[in-house]
Parts: sequence; structure tokens; C-alpha cells
Amino acid sequence: MGKAKAEFGTPKWVNNNMRSKGLQKLRWYCQMCQKQCRDANGFKCHITSESHQRQLLLFGDNPGKYLATYSQAFAKDFNNILRRQYNQKRVLANIVYQQYIADKNHVHMNATCWVTLTSYMHHLQRIGYAEIEDSEKGWYVTWTLTDPAEELRKAKLAKKEKLELDDEERVQEYINAQVAKAGEQSKTYDEFMATKLLKSEDEVLLFDLEMKRTVKVQPELKPSLALEMARKTEEKDVKPKKKEEKRKCKALEDIMEEEKKEKKRREEADPLTENSWLRAGIVVKVVTRSLGDKYYRKKGHVVEVIDDFAAMVQMHGGGRVRLDQDHMETVVPQVGRSVVILWGRHEGREAVLRSLDTQAFAASLRLDTGEKVRLPYEQFSKAYSDDVVEVKVEPKKEVKQEYSLSNHVITVE
Repeated sequence: MGKAKAEFGTPKWVNNNMRSKGLQKLRWYCQMCQKQCRDANGFKCHITSESHQRQLLLFGDNPGKYLATYSQAFAKDFNNILRRQYNQKRVLANIVYQQYIADKNHVHMNATCWVTLTSYMHHLQRIGYAEIEDSEKGWYVTWTLTDPAEELRKAKLAKKEKLELDDEERVQEYINAQVAKAGEQSKTYDEFMATKLLKSEDEVLLFDLEMKRTVKVQPELKPSLALEMARKTEEKDVKPKKKEEKRKCKALEDIMEEEKKEKKRREEADPLTENSWLRAGIVVKVVTRSLGDKYYRKKGHVVEVIDDFAAMVQMHGGGRVRLDQDHMETVVPQVGRSVVILWGRHEGREAVLRSLDTQAFAASLRLDTGEKVRLPYEQFSKAYSDDVVEVKVEPKKEVKQEYSLSNHVITVE
């Protein structure tokens, strides 16, 4: 008999992963199963295994979807290295590729729609993300795409500077108007100019240096009147500050409004998170016949979410398979069992099922904080527990109900 495969998380599994560190030969790697073989014999045994054949059946159902997923993952990671480390810099494309493949769990290029690195460089130039240049050493690439967040930051900074400039211009216009007004009121500038002293020879100049003894005495102010005058003086000093604060608050409100509009536009442009409901630790049921009758309509729990629309599922009857979101459905447990909220305001939180409303396709849940919420069936699924053992009982009548919703099917036990 062959050597038994190490279970996930065991010391043997950790030891095998430590021994297989580093990039190995690409021709012995299976992208669909994400398995790296050490030699040709191991790769030959893998491609004849039952698990590999099941993955090929899934790929055959929708090859374009898997190919697009791998291509997007490769482009995302490769562009992140090029944009963050070599932004607006000329660098050899092979150097960037070597940094990308340093991660053992990267997506190999032979699984994408680009066969060679040269074809991907031409793709970047065609969509306007980068500029490429051919040389004797290879292809040089320069990342030219500007980050939208950086553009938004520059736009806000320019808007702030414009507001400050507008305030300075208003003050300068006011000063100029006052100067012009003072010039119009004066008859002529000659009366302000210094002239020579004109006097006759017999005329004598006398200066009166006697101090005037008249002294103005201000009336005594009452305490109430003094306080009122002090309050009026403070109000006069505060009014200009209030105007400046109002002007600054208005500019701040305009900036916050622009941020809200930008956030709303991004949420409308990227609805991916609304369609993805996979989460580790929930119970699901297989609804595809491509895996055979062995797994059809059987339950399992999600061990790991690989991407937004695929997960590794441990079947309760034995075996572990990788399934797409469209090949699974959520499970609604009996009253009193624990569930996990998949999306919404309470996403990721556990709750207890209190009651079911089959007419409205909704259920009443109680959160761990004691709060009671009412959610539709498609928003939660049964929580997996290691100490729960399922016992199959022959039902006398139909005890399961299936409801077809917009995105997937929910089974109520």
C-alpha cells in the first residue's frame, strides 16, 4: 500500500511543508490542485489520482472562469510589485518576475492567458499601464499608471490651496478699494506735501508752550454698565473669528461631501463583496452532479476559503474537495442551533436560531450580546462544531424544505 497522506495541521504535514520550501520545478506543479511534486514519478501518480480527475471535471464545466481567475490573481500580484517598488522607474521585467515567483504559493504563468512574460509586457503597454522597451538584456518596463488615491489626494490639496488663495484675494481687493476710496475723498495730494516757510524779515515767530489746564473727567461707570460694555467689546472681537470659522467649516463640509460621493461610486463599481458569501466554519451542501453520486446532496463544512468564489470543503462522509460557490448551498439548522451570519451589518458573528418564518423566508436570531435580529435565509448558514455528531433518522414525512432564492438555494432541516 502507498504511504498515507498527512492530515492538515498535523506535525507530519508541517514537516512536509518545511521540507518543500522554495521554488521547485514548474513542470511538476499542478495549479488546479495547488500541489507541488518533487519528481516525475510523484507528478505521474498525482495526475492519475481521483482528486486530480475531480478537479479536471470542475475545470471542464467552466474553463473560462478558472482561466480568468488565475489571470487576475497573477496580474494583481505582479502589478503590486511593479507599482510599489518600481513606480515611475525603468526596470528589467525579469527582475520583477523573479521577485514575484519567490513566493512558493504564487500563480504560475502557464495557468494564465499569457503564455510568456513578453506577451504580458505587451498587454501592459496595450492597456496603458506601463511603457516597455526592448534591449539586448531583455524587456525593460516603466510603470506609468497613477494611483487613484494619489490623484484624489492631489485634487483635495489643490482645492484647499484654492480656497486659501481666494481668501487672500478678497482681503487684497478690500484693501485696494479702501485705498481708492481714500484717494477720491482727498481733494489733492499737494496739501500733504512739505513746502518752504514763507515769512517777511520783520515778522517774528512765537511758540505758545503754555499747557492747557482743562482736563476731561469721564463719568463713573456703574458695574452693570461696565460689564455690558465689556461684553459688547468681546462680541466685536469674536465676530470676525466666527466668519473665519464658518468659511473653514464650509470648505471642510465640501471635502467630506466629495469623499462620500467617491466612496459611493467605488461601492457601486465593485459589487463583488455582495455576491460572495463563503466563510470558513459553516456547513454547506453539494448540489453539483459533476463529482458523481458519492458527493451529490452530501454535507460538509468549509475548511478554507481559497478566493472569493471557491473553498476547500471537508465532507462529513470522508474526503476533501475544492468546490466553487455555485456548486454549494447554505444550510438552515433546527431551532436552537448556532448559525453564522454571512454578510450584512453583523457579518461574521455567531447567533442562535430562535424561530423560522416559512411564509416570509426569514428567521429570528439572537446574537451573543442578547440582541434579537430578523434576517432572510440567504444571509446566514449553520455553524460547524467538532463535538456535534449527526444521526440519520428515517423521516416519516417530508421534513426538509428547499427555497430557491436569487443567488443560491437554502435547505431547511
